[in-house]
Amino acid sequence: MTVNKGLLSLVENTPNFSNQALENAVNTLKVGWVIKSSQLDTAIQDNTVLTTSQKNDLKDDINNIAHINLGRVLGDLVRHSATIIDGTIMPLENEGDTGSTLLEILQSVQSVQSLVPEMYGVTASVKSRAVNDHLGTLNNIFVTTDDGSAPVFTSLLESINFIVTANLASETALETAYDNLRNFINGVVGDSTDFQQTLDAFATAVATAHTNLNNALAAEPLLTHKNNLIAQREKINVQVALENSNLTTLNTYIDTLSDNISYASLAEDETLRELMSTVAQDTNWQNYFTNYGNEKENLNPIYTTNTDSDKSSVIDRVLADSGLPDVTDATDLIAVASKAQRDTRIDTANYDRYTVEQQITKSCEQLGITTANRTTTALSGTLLRNMNQHDRDEIARRLDLNESANTLS
Repeated sequence: MTVNKGLLSLVENTPNFSNQALENAVNTLKVGWVIKSSQLDTAIQDNTVLTTSQKNDLKDDINNIAHINLGRVLGDLVRHSATIIDGTIMPLENEGDTGSTLLEILQSVQSVQSLVPEMYGVTASVKSRAVNDHLGTLNNIFVTTDDGSAPVFTSLLESINFIVTANLASETALETAYDNLRNFINGVVGDSTDFQQTLDAFATAVATAHTNLNNALAAEPLLTHKNNLIAQREKINVQVALENSNLTTLNTYIDTLSDNISYASLAEDETLRELMSTVAQDTNWQNYFTNYGNEKENLNPIYTTNTDSDKSSVIDRVLADSGLPDVTDATDLIAVASKAQRDTRIDTANYDRYTVEQQITKSCEQLGITTANRTTTALSGTLLRNMNQHDRDEIARRLDLNESANTLS
């Protein structure tokens, strides 16, 4: 039910969603060489003279030490989140499509949260399809944690500050190399002479400076922080890759789950079920349609339990509802013999020719109960216990069949 309070004030406004919160968090990391790296990344991205091929080659050339080149990491992160906001991360399914919107993405992600449990019997997070597996970069995943550990950005900033505070000559030299390349890029024009040669020289200088700073971090206490740069960069890249994979396949994933749920629902129709078992080429679907009728018969709400510990009480309840045990007095030989004639394990053909005592004896023999040197009363007691236990075992079997038929597999 929608909350009405405040709703009227929203009617003529839009949420105006943006990735500003992520950008603000990223900006806190721009300290020392990282701010210079970010400025260079922006200059490359925004330049209108360099071709796409030149930009990609340049980015590759200066990404020789990726955990030092944090401007690229943070820039890619912000650009990734922007494609979610404007919907361009979603592939166009048909020529002429207008593309997706953030609202459509949000609605699709919400659908997955209900479809996965219905189809798989587990939460969407188990299948790496939770909300944060699609939209975590926009949902403060790098600035908050649930387990008390330091968030990615907090840990990253600590290491950046530690390295900057160390006042390394190699860090200062890297800042200079960044500035030189950025200034050159910002100053290029379309008719620049020997443009590529100069660009390559500045790029080589940045790559060399990356290597020099990385080498300067080879010993403790700086080594710990270098390793942390590597680890936190990897976490960012893994999250971006997960979101990219999930979102670009989101529509197909939803269609697959929805179609499979629809196919399964059609199995209620016996004729359609037979048809689908014939035309389906996947053996799992063939087995599902073929076995559906039997499994459907095994479903019975009276055999449903909540926990394993509840199983015994369910058996007791079902037995009582069924009027079992229907015989409790082993000395009532007629009642015991009558119960034996209702036991499906016992062949009672021509039993009317035998006395009650003989019926009990023959029933014991068929069930493998020792009869030698035993009185009829003793045999009656053993037979009755066996039959009552069989009733209990049969209820347990039906309970297991119900549970099996009702368990996703």
